[in-house]
Amino acid sequence: MISRAMAAQQAGRQGEAVALFHELLDRAGEQPLALNALGMDALGRRDFASAAAFFDRAIAADPRAPELQMNLAKAYREAGDVAGEERALLGALAVDQTHFMALVRLAELHERTGDLRRAAERWSNVLAVAAGIAERSPALEMMLEHAREVVARQHASFADALDSGLAAARAAAGPSGRRRFDACVDHVLGRRRIYANECHGLHFPFLPADEFFDRAHFPWLGEIEAETDVIRAELEAVLAEDAAPIRPYVAMEPGTPQNKWSTLDRSLAWGAMHLWKDGKRDDAVCARFPRTAAAVERLPLSDLPGRTPTVFFSLLKPGTHLPAHTGVSNVRTIIHLPLIVPEGCEFRVGGETRRWEEGKAWAFDDTIDHEAWNRSDQMRAILIFDVWNPYITAEERDLLRAFYALADESDTAPTAAMQIGD
Repeated sequence: MISRAMAAQQAGRQGEAVALFHELLDRAGEQPLALNALGMDALGRRDFASAAAFFDRAIAADPRAPELQMNLAKAYREAGDVAGEERALLGALAVDQTHFMALVRLAELHERTGDLRRAAERWSNVLAVAAGIAERSPALEMMLEHAREVVARQHASFADALDSGLAAARAAAGPSGRRRFDACVDHVLGRRRIYANECHGLHFPFLPADEFFDRAHFPWLGEIEAETDVIRAELEAVLAEDAAPIRPYVAMEPGTPQNKWSTLDRSLAWGAMHLWKDGKRDDAVCARFPRTAAAVERLPLSDLPGRTPTVFFSLLKPGTHLPAHTGVSNVRTIIHLPLIVPEGCEFRVGGETRRWEEGKAWAFDDTIDHEAWNRSDQMRAILIFDVWNPYITAEERDLLRAFYALADESDTAPTAAMQIGD
């Protein structure tokens, strides 16, 4: 009988089909297919109350069919019953929480009723599910663009409210106190990412992943900043000589596959002059920078024999970009002392981009994604050196030294995990 009813319906004999569906219900009880067909017939006749009643019975007979809930939602929507429509759509999502059209209809419902916060939430859900749809029609693309606009407007409205409402509290907190809070709020608003450590060598666990460290951790920064003019003068004097010991910073092993560093491989676009490298002092180079070497030696440098410290002048030629990358180990902190900084030079660590200022040092974690630009027509020069991560305790430093002493005596230690510097 079900096949006869379906055939009649497909042939356009709706009256005959309806009669057969009713007969089927009389003979076989609550059949969801028949109930749904009768509901659709009532919906077509704009008898929304009867349609909803049939769909309710169909759902009772087959509660795991989300399309029945969607049909019920349509009946309520056509009848202007907002609460009923929302209840039915939530019923569809209770069966399939990623049901695309249920999410769309809920977003539209909240938008129609002026509940823009909930509309934005549902449109966000729609966008998340749509990310998995490979082929999209023009109509779907138009709908998704609308979804993005609604979400963006809601975020902007919330951001404006936060920025104005928190202005007094932020001002009272001061720059140091509000830095992490601002990053938190920006992440909530989708204005920035939260970056984690990505170590290519030794990864010391449970350390804060701080992009730029607070200066309070390094009370001696003022001492090295006070030497800026002297250090810059020594650098400029050596650069004026033909025999300046500049080497390419990037020097990959022969046979290394093409990668993001290939354009800088063995190029002086990013040059370096090392005073210390992998814990070894270059006496010949230090002799050409005596006051720089003396100033650096007074600092609490990282001291892992055979690995740290590393101290060098970093020279970035005009138009050079250092691609986004991460360092080797988070037991170090990298210090930059800017010496020659033309306009157009920037440095990004994680979600924060800064401009170098001559004579103003900063400390950062190079195992957090970072990159640099020299967009000027002049060379940029900074002094770079490493110190201990401020969250590594004296006891942990001793343990690390003991660890590496034993590792160096072993012929089975994994090479990559043993690395500290570049």
